[in-house]
Amino acid sequence: MMMTVATKQPVQSQTVSLPRAVERLVTGMATSDGAGVKLTRVLTQDLQRRLDPFLMLDAFGTDKPEDYIGGFPNHPHRGFETVTYMIAGRMRHRDSAGNEGLLTNGGVQWMTAGHGVIHSELPEQEDGVMEGFQLWLNLPARDKMTRPWYRDFQGTDIPEVTTAEGVTARIIAGSSHGVDGAMQREHTEPLYLDLHFTDAGSFAQPLPASHNAFVYVYRGSIKLGDTEVPAQRMAILRNDPSSDGVLLKTDGPARALLIAGRPLGEPIAQYGPFVMNTNEEIFQAVEDFRAGRF
Repeated sequence: MMMTVATKQPVQSQTVSLPRAVERLVTGMATSDGAGVKLTRVLTQDLQRRLDPFLMLDAFGTDKPEDYIGGFPNHPHRGFETVTYMIAGRMRHRDSAGNEGLLTNGGVQWMTAGHGVIHSELPEQEDGVMEGFQLWLNLPARDKMTRPWYRDFQGTDIPEVTTAEGVTARIIAGSSHGVDGAMQREHTEPLYLDLHFTDAGSFAQPLPASHNAFVYVYRGSIKLGDTEVPAQRMAILRNDPSSDGVLLKTDGPARALLIAGRPLGEPIAQYGPFVMNTNEEIFQAVEDFRAGRF
């Protein structure tokens, strides 16, 4: 279980008059990455344009060391941001710029790959539960070759709010109920909430009608309108110009990620860990990596 002592912030009430409906439910694809780490790819490449500016969401969680012990050895990135959120276990990360840090329960690493970085993420434990998520967030074309950057947030650095109904929102990015999250991004305006329902209840979150949004349930089940969303399912929320947000309801304990952002509306060219706007830029990324220019 994730333990955190993040300070609870004053709560402003939020209401949603016409919540978004569910467009469809998505079952993630079981796969492995890195040195054989087993995970579920929830947001796959075929959904990138539909869920622009988000490129990928991986969920990993196991108490079997053989499923995670190899970790993610040195691998390159260019052209986007990664958001790694640990809810159980410890992961050590290092990069080619000499940066190093340790993610623990409730911690987040926000990394801007920019023009290129070589990165590794390795478990700092030999047994026990390892669980978390990695989200890929696209960068606008003008920022894809920016200088690489990252920041680690420990569990106590993530702002939280608890509503009158007892729902706790950990605000990784964006803002909720009058509280700003740990990160803000001007162009994509991401919202990233981890919602904890301790019992039956509801949670309202206003959203701009133009933003793409989805909910991933990882404990219990959530109701979005007439649609029941069970654990390990992603609900893509319909874009409706008359809707003003999302309303999540539960009949009991549950946990879910609510993620939304402003689409960039730009071409997406991807080759593995490189995400650019044209194939020519991808060819250049591969050449730069092979030539040691990251």
